Amino acid sequence: MKSKFGSILLLFFIFICSSIAYSQTSTIRGFVYSKETGEPVLFTNVYLQGTTFGSATDVNGYYSISKVPPGNYNLMVTSIEHDSLITPISLVAGELITKKLFLTKRTVNLKAINISAEKQEQRTEVKMSVNKITPKELKQLPSVGGEPDIVQYLQVLPGVVFSGDQGGQLYIRGGTPIQNKVLLDGMTIYNPFHSIGLFSVFDTDIIRNADVYAGGFGAEYGGRISSIMDIKTRDGNKKRLSGKVSANTFTSKLLLEGPLKKPLKEGDGDVSFVVSAKTSYLDKSSKAFYSYVDEDGLPYSFNDFYGKITTNNAGGSKLNLFGFSFNDKAKYQGVSEYKWNSNGFGSSFVIVPGNSSVLLDGNFAYSQYKINLKEADARPRSSLINGFNLGLNFTYFIGKDELKYGIEALGFKTDFEYYNFLGTKIEQEENTTELAAYLNFKKIIKKLVVEPGIRFHYYSSLSELSIEPRVGAKYNVSNSIRLKVAGGMYSQNLISTVSDRDVVNLFYGFLSGPENLPDNYRGEPVDSRLQKANHGIAGIELDLPWHLAINMEVYIKEFTQLSNINRDKLFDDVGAFSNEPEILTADYIVEKGTAKGLDVTLKYEHKRYYFWAVYSLGFVNRRDEYREYVPHFDRRHNINLVGSYTFGKKLNWQFDARWNLGSGFPYTQTQGAYEYLNFAGGINVDPTTANGSIGLLYGPINEGRLPYYHRLDISLKKSMTVGKNSELEMTVSLINAYNRSNVFYVDRITNERVDQLPVLPSIGANLTF
Repeated sequence: MKSKFGSILLLFFIFICSSIAYSQTSTIRGFVYSKETGEPVLFTNVYLQGTTFGSATDVNGYYSISKVPPGNYNLMVTSIEHDSLITPISLVAGELITKKLFLTKRTVNLKAINISAEKQEQRTEVKMSVNKITPKELKQLPSVGGEPDIVQYLQVLPGVVFSGDQGGQLYIRGGTPIQNKVLLDGMTIYNPFHSIGLFSVFDTDIIRNADVYAGGFGAEYGGRISSIMDIKTRDGNKKRLSGKVSANTFTSKLLLEGPLKKPLKEGDGDVSFVVSAKTSYLDKSSKAFYSYVDEDGLPYSFNDFYGKITTNNAGGSKLNLFGFSFNDKAKYQGVSEYKWNSNGFGSSFVIVPGNSSVLLDGNFAYSQYKINLKEADARPRSSLINGFNLGLNFTYFIGKDELKYGIEALGFKTDFEYYNFLGTKIEQEENTTELAAYLNFKKIIKKLVVEPGIRFHYYSSLSELSIEPRVGAKYNVSNSIRLKVAGGMYSQNLISTVSDRDVVNLFYGFLSGPENLPDNYRGEPVDSRLQKANHGIAGIELDLPWHLAINMEVYIKEFTQLSNINRDKLFDDVGAFSNEPEILTADYIVEKGTAKGLDVTLKYEHKRYYFWAVYSLGFVNRRDEYREYVPHFDRRHNINLVGSYTFGKKLNWQFDARWNLGSGFPYTQTQGAYEYLNFAGGINVDPTTANGSIGLLYGPINEGRLPYYHRLDISLKKSMTVGKNSELEMTVSLINAYNRSNVFYVDRITNERVDQLPVLPSIGANLTF
């Protein structure tokens, strides 16, 4: 008892001492904005000149410098795209100052800048397996008809496998689309990509920042076992009405943004808006421009709408209100017809308390996704998922260290209907709730950065708590060499189903984790109903001379439990078939799997030149009750080369190119055919006279390999100033420039081969004002 009392007393003494020490220092915090638009300036350095005290702004433009001794200082902000700013400040002991800073856009690019926020972040953040995407990076890829799209950039990231131009999906380090969480301003987006693999649902011009975690992500993210894509949108121009109009042979778009309430003076509160609408008419325009592909035209069309209102107060706190509506249609003649609709709304906020150094942020959102697929076998599939998610996060800045914790709640409904290849109907309707809490701590100890964390995730429908430790660490060997490791445990409830024998693999249904899993897996008891994975990653970052940087990572994802639709089910799970083996009656089965590989990235960026090279080596497998196989997205080798060159006297020309090479995907081969009778008429069917349909005999799962895939995309842009705030940009582009015949699928009945997209030229124009 005395020992316990002594421990409590010691902790209390340490807390009092630290509080006294903290009260003898000062804190300065605030936001950095662009003077031209009022938008936050991201990832720029704010520091006290001549000292080691400093901070980089976050995705909201927020900075915090704490534990500063009292005195007089010059607060300095440096940015590559803006003029530097110096502001004198005086700090007294125990003082907490909130200061908004406004930067002027740089008119002349400097050859070098003393401090880079990106370099500083590399030394003070672990950032394992994360790619930070800004509009600048997006615009360095070839633009389809003049409009860059984030889906085209995601395809060149390390560890990402893209399954094709048509009906394409992204698989990230062995994770399927259902295992990759996509967030838009905190809203869950269940399908971020359109059926033609050139476009996502997001408008590039409203994206402020996107973080893509290929694995090893921190405890603030949960509910998925493979990857996270976290996208934040801009607030809108707070100074004047502006926008963009664009049109090309694929799509057209309208973007508007501006102030609803202008600040009376710099630093006052304001209200702004941004709305975006884009549409694709490729199903119609392709009949005129691309009739050589198919005289009936390409079967794709979509519409995307997004709107947002942001209100800021004088202290820097803000509230966002937003909503979206996306839809997509595709019809493959004689193969399948599908469509989906997605919509949602939500809000997010950032609160800067006047007398506390904590930063408080949170969100609430509701979203819905519904997909329908009809195939030539006349067996429709449908899936609906809708629900809410809300979160509340607290961040404390303690000198160079950081403490963050929060809570999260999710509730959703799934309604699913599916037929397997034997014609057996599988359906589920489920409501579920999930609750979570997490804690992250970042500690900098000289050259070592450590970020331990833990997440508690409770799945109420399964009455199961998942405790998930996470950790990341980085050691700065020198200013140019950094070693890093990360790992953690992950879980999720949602599962999806695709048929390994689908001709066109478009359908991803959503199900809650089923309760009726088999009791055993390969002789071992199954004591969980969740999908689970463990991540382990190690890497090195090298800053080389000549503006070169290399990042190398080795990884392993051990999928310790996966749930899947039972492809071998023959009988309903009822008393009449109680003597049949479980593998023939169960709706779902348990699988395990492994994904491992190596990702290497080489980057060069200097003045007018940009070059990015990625090589990925990957191995993915799955193991069910009886067999081991590779999934259809197991690509052994993947290479992406991206280049961009800006030229001309006014630097108003830009040439971009991207080349992708990927080894062949696995597929299940057809071994034979037979006459199939379904006996729909019961005992009255005479098998000697009845006409059946063609049934197929399949070989072992995914033991065939398609040919290598490769494609070159190029584009040329020219921009022209047409007014004080207006610019016209013209773009010509070529998709699949040398017209490579990449296989899409082969019809199993007719043996007809259908290829991916041939060479597709496009021309477009956009006007910003």
